[in-house]
Amino acid sequence: MKQLQIGILGIQGDVEENVSATNLALNELGFKGRAFPIKYANEIAGIDGLIIPGGESTVIGTLAKLSGVTQLLKDRIGDGMPVMGTCAGLIILAKRAYDRVVGETKQQLLNILDITVERNAFGRQSDSFEAELEIPLIGNESFNGVFIRSPVITEVKNGVDPIATLNSKIVAVKHGNVIGTSFHPELSNDTRLHKYFTQLVIDYVK
Repeated sequence: MKQLQIGILGIQGDVEENVSATNLALNELGFKGRAFPIKYANEIAGIDGLIIPGGESTVIGTLAKLSGVTQLLKDRIGDGMPVMGTCAGLIILAKRAYDRVVGETKQQLLNILDITVERNAFGRQSDSFEAELEIPLIGNESFNGVFIRSPVITEVKNGVDPIATLNSKIVAVKHGNVIGTSFHPELSNDTRLHKYFTQLVIDYVK
């Protein structure tokens, strides 16, 4: 089997943390490959999977469109390439996003997941926290979720499955080859979500 090439959208945000977590996941699964930042349209064709990291969703979405990668990413994901979005990445994957203060954000979104996302639902940077989450998809042990200016998913449609909740609020979803989390798994020192995603990539290229 060829070496896996997993791109981390490297425009802004937790890029290096996701590179490290994904390379560790590849190591633990015993597969040859690499995770590395990508920014440009000519890099999209060469990757087998993509992570859209946490950061500033408005900035990431705008710069992705300006660099010409938005439609290319939509095409690759539509063709089955696995993608995982964390925090800001979840917002970018959504069809609709709003903020309780400013209302509809009118920001650049990929419109991949048929969900509605409320930005900054747990408060601002100073309200960051960690919480133990039950995510049966990755095993029985609880997962330490790191929430930093995190969104919540207020509506899911058309087969999108909630895979984790916190106080009855949806904080992670999956739909086919797409995973989205409100929290930052790359900051948790627990590679299980990255390993699950990496396994999706392995199955995709087989």
